[in-house]
Amino acid sequence: MTQELPNGHESPDDVDVLVRQRIRGLRVAQGWTLDSLARRCHVSPSTLSRIETGHRRVALDQLVPIARALGTTLDQLVEPVGDDDVVIRPEPHQRPGVLTWLLSRDRAESGVIVAKMRLSPVPGPVAEQRVHPGHEWFTVLAGTVRLHLGDRVIDVQEGEAAEFDTMTPHYFTAYRKSAEILTIFDRDGERAHLHDD
Repeated sequence: MTQELPNGHESPDDVDVLVRQRIRGLRVAQGWTLDSLARRCHVSPSTLSRIETGHRRVALDQLVPIARALGTTLDQLVEPVGDDDVVIRPEPHQRPGVLTWLLSRDRAESGVIVAKMRLSPVPGPVAEQRVHPGHEWFTVLAGTVRLHLGDRVIDVQEGEAAEFDTMTPHYFTAYRKSAEILTIFDRDGERAHLHDD
């Protein structure tokens, strides 16, 4: 029986199950039989079978050669699985008329940022249009967004999307009532939307 530990940590039984699944998964991915892996890590096929099926606890002195034979490290084989590498818990970022939640990780290699924005109508004149390198895309989840794109004014309705070159002067806001969008932009777009006041 597994034991639940505080803060989402796994019990030793959970880690044992995970290690066994990883050993079997890596072996199968290589197309190896139990005998093939056993020869490579100098463990008997019956011991390896009992390790994979949970009929035997795997010892540290067995894990090292098994990991090496499978082309991985001991750390990777025993690393616990949590949800922090999967679930993003965004914190809201407030600016006048805009509430933003970043939905992608800072470490995104592509440099693409995914965000949800709640836009409120801003009274008074339209804010200064900005330019920056790149492209921007958004889809309207609720309400209507008024996109100022150079001399053009385009209303983007709920369920519609807009994509544009951000070297064109641009600005967008909610039209008449609050609106929500899901947007994708690059690092330059992130700076323009979140850091320049």
